[in-house]
Amino acid sequence: MRLDVRATVAGFAGALVVLGLLAWLVGIEELLTTLAMADRSGIAGVLGAAVVWLVAWALALATVLSALDAPISAPRAVAIYAGVLFSNNVTPFGQAGGEPISALLISESADTAYENALAAIASADSINFVPSTGLALIGVTYYSVAAAAGDELRLATAAVVVLAVGMPIAGFLGWRNRKRVEAGIARTLTPAARAIGKRVPRLSAPTRQAIENRVDGFFRSLEDVAGDRQSLAVAIGLSTLGWVAQATALWFALSAIGVTAPYVAVLVAVPVGAIASITPLPGGLGGVEAALIGLLVPLAGVSAATAAAAVALHRGAIYWLPTLIGGGVAAALAADR
Repeated sequence: MRLDVRATVAGFAGALVVLGLLAWLVGIEELLTTLAMADRSGIAGVLGAAVVWLVAWALALATVLSALDAPISAPRAVAIYAGVLFSNNVTPFGQAGGEPISALLISESADTAYENALAAIASADSINFVPSTGLALIGVTYYSVAAAAGDELRLATAAVVVLAVGMPIAGFLGWRNRKRVEAGIARTLTPAARAIGKRVPRLSAPTRQAIENRVDGFFRSLEDVAGDRQSLAVAIGLSTLGWVAQATALWFALSAIGVTAPYVAVLVAVPVGAIASITPLPGGLGGVEAALIGLLVPLAGVSAATAAAAVALHRGAIYWLPTLIGGGVAAALAADR
């Protein structure tokens, strides 16, 4: 399974257009001036918090893999998760687009079946959803009670409520009707797999039964994760720590440019801004930045250029750093393979 290079290049081209437009709107000169004044200790805080986030979410994935009888060491988990972030950050629609590639990377690195790896990363992403909506709800509730709610906050509140209510309902209905979902996936994948098998000489087309067995294995792996309450609790705790670390990284970014923002502002902005990662841009690049800037201006009470500078520092540590590290991990695994 390989990346679609043309789609990736086109996605980054679109993201650069969006980022360029954002820089023009907030004022390029003021943005660069603000970044040049950034305090080094604040930048170090951003990087430190980003490392805590990466390690926490990597250990959450390792906990899920352990529940599936595929244990890995902590250092290996961090390397694998960096590769996962790389695949998410260079494919459109963020995690939704990167999960199949991430599962292949996990499968080869953790020496487990592909359907187990796919279940592991799907479970980890689902687990990450729980604390994100919880933290965002705490933040928007605070602002609704303690401060005047502007249009931006009302929009953010609506987005959080829709996710907090809609996603669990969709997940429950999908799980309750999983046999139908399994059959539907098998019906969809069988013709595509046979077509690929006919066109690629070195590949043989799998039978429908083989595909159904793989899909059934995926759902059984999800059941194993859901049934291990202790591992589930540990993974949720690590995921929560990761979200808090991400928010702290943004708080340090604001502090680096001389802004003392209320912590609740970043607690709302980070999980709500992450929703923009589902845009058809690599890892949500451009969309997430626009969302974070739009939220920080009213929540932190700063100018657009100041918000943009803080977001640039934050995304440098949260998006670009793991993308570069993960790219090296993915390249090393590909070369070894």
